[in-house]
Amino acid sequence: MIELSASLLLRAYAAGIFPMAENADSEELYWFDPERRGVLPLEGFHVPRKLRKTVRRGPFDLRFDTAFRAVIEACAEPTADRPKTWINGDILRLYTELHERGCAHSVECWSGGQLVGGLYGVALGGAFFGESMFSRVTDASKVALVHLVARLRAAGYTLLDAQFVTEHLSQFGAVEIPRSEYRRRLAAALAVPTDFGGVDQEAAVTALFGAEV
Repeated sequence: MIELSASLLLRAYAAGIFPMAENADSEELYWFDPERRGVLPLEGFHVPRKLRKTVRRGPFDLRFDTAFRAVIEACAEPTADRPKTWINGDILRLYTELHERGCAHSVECWSGGQLVGGLYGVALGGAFFGESMFSRVTDASKVALVHLVARLRAAGYTLLDAQFVTEHLSQFGAVEIPRSEYRRRLAAALAVPTDFGGVDQEAAVTALFGAEV
């Protein structure tokens, strides 16, 4: 039996494969390599007008990588729209280790000293693999996503993997591409040097809005 480890997880992502559990109590992880992959185009990312105004108003204190474990635990909480989660104990352990190694990041929305929304994902070269997001107040996860895209663009990333296209992600321009095209883009992205932390976030958001048509 192959031992699950953070290193194995990184090799899987580099090959275009990602894990999910059936539910929070499951002791097994299943590997996915969809025939059609969801991606969010960094150069064609669309921010709805109302959301753009919200981002500019700045209702949240935006932070990166200050509460990774809390973000992934919040993503694992059941909601009315998502009564079951695919995040089990192994997912929590492995992705926390990836974060400690600098390979997984969180985007966090805070309000009144409380974590109210955010997302997390894995970074390899110029590829970022979005894993999950959560929102405890209106628009918090959407604001986090906008700030993530702004940062990825500024840091030189070329691929934002969304795994599957949902109605929620479609409003931002998410599209499906064939597995062969995804693997081509992934191979190119893995060779790109990036610096997730070395970004002026305010300038990055301004550049994103200025580039949007």
